Amino acid sequence: MARRLFGTDGVRGRANAGNMQPEMAFRLGAALTYQARQRAKHAPRVVIGKDTRISGYLYEHALCSGICAMGGHVLMTGPLPTPAIAQLTHSMRADAGIVISASHNPYFDNGLKVFGPDGFKLPDESEEELEDLMDSEVLQRNRPTGMNIGSAERIDSAWGRYVQYVKTTFPSELTLEGVNIVVDAAHGAAYRVAPHVFSELGAKVHAIGVRPNGKNINDDCGATHPAHCAKQVQRRRADVGIALDGDADRLIVIDERGEEVNGDAIMALCATRLLRARKLKKRTLVTTVMSSIGLEHAVARENGKLLRVGVGDRYVVEAMRKHGYNLGGEQSGHLVFFDHATTGDGMVAALQVLAIMLREQRPLSELVAEVIEPVPQILVNVSLKAKKPLEELPKTCASIAAAESELDGDGRVLVRWSGTEPKLRVMVEGPDAKRIDKMAKAIADVATREVGR
Repeated sequence: MARRLFGTDGVRGRANAGNMQPEMAFRLGAALTYQARQRAKHAPRVVIGKDTRISGYLYEHALCSGICAMGGHVLMTGPLPTPAIAQLTHSMRADAGIVISASHNPYFDNGLKVFGPDGFKLPDESEEELEDLMDSEVLQRNRPTGMNIGSAERIDSAWGRYVQYVKTTFPSELTLEGVNIVVDAAHGAAYRVAPHVFSELGAKVHAIGVRPNGKNINDDCGATHPAHCAKQVQRRRADVGIALDGDADRLIVIDERGEEVNGDAIMALCATRLLRARKLKKRTLVTTVMSSIGLEHAVARENGKLLRVGVGDRYVVEAMRKHGYNLGGEQSGHLVFFDHATTGDGMVAALQVLAIMLREQRPLSELVAEVIEPVPQILVNVSLKAKKPLEELPKTCASIAAAESELDGDGRVLVRWSGTEPKLRVMVEGPDAKRIDKMAKAIADVATREVGR
């Protein structure tokens, strides 16, 4: 059964329109609470957090109403990173957690991500069950009344609890004393907590992207626009830059020269160190089909293995749980350290990189250059008017086949629809940057003509 609302990372779309109308949030809150009531012997407790979008209030109140309408108790945290809600849901023994965020999307979008009581995102089957329940008459027939109606409260200490938790993931024998760091919180969910995490561990912190106004989240800043952070690293002569996205579940690191270090390079660095310490479970790193050949080579040199899954951090996590692995992630900067967290956490990942730098007493640029050899990779995104299955686009498929034939095994072509936006993503990887750029644009042009904008 196909999911109708949920994509690869929750429900997402233009705020107050289409699938993202507040009535949907009300039904989701009610359905989630009804499900939890069937399992729990108490009034279900649901943690709700959000990023800094102006539309966050809209969904926060709609969700609260739905949960209370089904007899649940809401614990509101205010703006906090997605991984904070995952951690708090589990640590507070709540029955579920909901994050109001569209992650790296612009402010006019929003989304809802749901976590189970174990702090993990719901599997596809559970999301399908929720969708069915939301569309049924069950919720209307089972609303409680009187003293059984739910309630809500704000947890003012939530941000401090999360800061303390993140600090515990950094080795206790190390300190960031003397380390000069630029932290870009993208005017998003980590605007308050991120500077505290690094400064309380001893670092000199230059905080940018920490003045949210409801509309500037991800706006020319953060992990999706790391150039601003890179300029500040050079200006401040910092040792490293930490660029988070709007909900802080992913990051891009900037080295001391102002050069971008993406998720593949970070995974290569962390995986090789865990392999050497014999701490990478089953000697396997989990990543997606988007990660570069360079990452695969880096892991293989240390006698490790790479397991590729579909795009989306949820699928990385599912593979890690199923097979018992402890490190996985995406090229985009979602990095999952199962020894510390149940989902991607930009600050936890940043602290693991800083720990390696401190232990080896080497600048990040040297560490990265030694561990991974860049392989040119081009990604072209094109917005089209309809999401048609690729098998129904013969001209596009022919263009893909032609590119693969030209590469002749000396590279990769991956074409897919985005799971969170109406975009076709074309990735081509190979030894010649100009050549693969031409291939990627040619495929995108054919798809545009075949589907239309």
